[in-house]
Amino acid sequence: MMEQSKNTASAPFHVMTKPIGPRCNIDCKYCFYLEKEKLFPRGENLRMPQDVLEIYVRQYIEAQPGNEVTFAWQGGEPTLMGVDFFRQAVALQKKYGAGRKIENAFQTNATLLDDEWCRFFKENDFLVGISIDGPRDLHDTYRVDRKQNSTFDRVMRGIGLCRRHGVQFNTLTCVTRKNSRKPLEVYNFLKKIGSRYMQFIPIVERKPDADALKLDLTLATPPEPDAEDEESRAVTPWSVLPRDYGVFLTTIFDQWVRHDVGQTFVQIFDVALGNWMGVGGGLCIFSENCGRALAIEHNGDLYACDHYVYPQYLQGNIRDKSIAEMVESPEMKKFGKDKSDTLPGYCRRCEFRFACHGECPKHRFMKTPDGEPGLNYLCPAYKKFYAHIDPHMKTMGQLLRQNQPPATIMEMLKKGLVGV
Repeated sequence: MMEQSKNTASAPFHVMTKPIGPRCNIDCKYCFYLEKEKLFPRGENLRMPQDVLEIYVRQYIEAQPGNEVTFAWQGGEPTLMGVDFFRQAVALQKKYGAGRKIENAFQTNATLLDDEWCRFFKENDFLVGISIDGPRDLHDTYRVDRKQNSTFDRVMRGIGLCRRHGVQFNTLTCVTRKNSRKPLEVYNFLKKIGSRYMQFIPIVERKPDADALKLDLTLATPPEPDAEDEESRAVTPWSVLPRDYGVFLTTIFDQWVRHDVGQTFVQIFDVALGNWMGVGGGLCIFSENCGRALAIEHNGDLYACDHYVYPQYLQGNIRDKSIAEMVESPEMKKFGKDKSDTLPGYCRRCEFRFACHGECPKHRFMKTPDGEPGLNYLCPAYKKFYAHIDPHMKTMGQLLRQNQPPATIMEMLKKGLVGV
């Protein structure tokens, strides 16, 4: 057997690429990343230079052990880099690709999209993720521009341009205190604008702790074991409440499972089905361990995760170390293993541990009913959701094992054949 290169990781991993750092052209009130600009020297040019881009593309391709390599471009707002930067990125991918299948995912607020951008996306087969939180009144609650004006019309214009040019897009919806209470309004709106693949991201941010204040940040750093245990005191006013998030997920699921299976794809439903079938869902927050989803900043600094872009989680810089070396380092292995090692006994005994695994460690700042720290803030939401979907997931899993489409469940539900 050929010996694995020291510049190649032992297993696939993912890096969220931030070529413009935390810089953005709009001012989302709930964004945890905008304030990360304070972690860099004042006046620093937060743009990935050409040499860092080339080092990154070469190393990232080389570090992946498989034949498929996916680049994920995010921010901040990556369109601020301009189209030519991404033309260079694609050229470098071709230069270093060595016959591998290269894919690109691009997350944007869509306000700066134009014909040139959309032609580029279409010509290079980019998958574009568009951030939109629902209809105008829900979207504009928190997603405003620097002058605190609405961004809704500009986002809708960007979506229209994508559709006109045939650009493949999905939607990313942040679930907040407000829109969580109107689940069907959000879901039906997303279907109406042409989204066939939806991601729902719960917004959970804590008020600043001592470590955050030292860094001049207004949101808390990742929790330590002795975390808060009163949700009203622990989280910001825009953070979703667990009970609302549970209702949000189950309400949308009921609509989807009766009418839209096979036509509309909701990430958390797909992930759940994978976990129910025992093949894994492929999403880091629901994996048993962390450590395979990192983030790279504009200057080449590699962090353990984009939710952990703080000095203590910096793994190094790609100018000094290879990406593979940092991914496989003892520090990253410990970071990843801490997720399962610190899981409270209450979670270990949970019947839905296989589907949740304690979700993201960033959200583990509550205490269990018996007083043990490390319970996920959203635990009540997930327990409600998983208990609700259990019979449906078992049915769809059985259908797949029988080589039947999961969409068959819709007809079965009409006949009352699920959960009996």
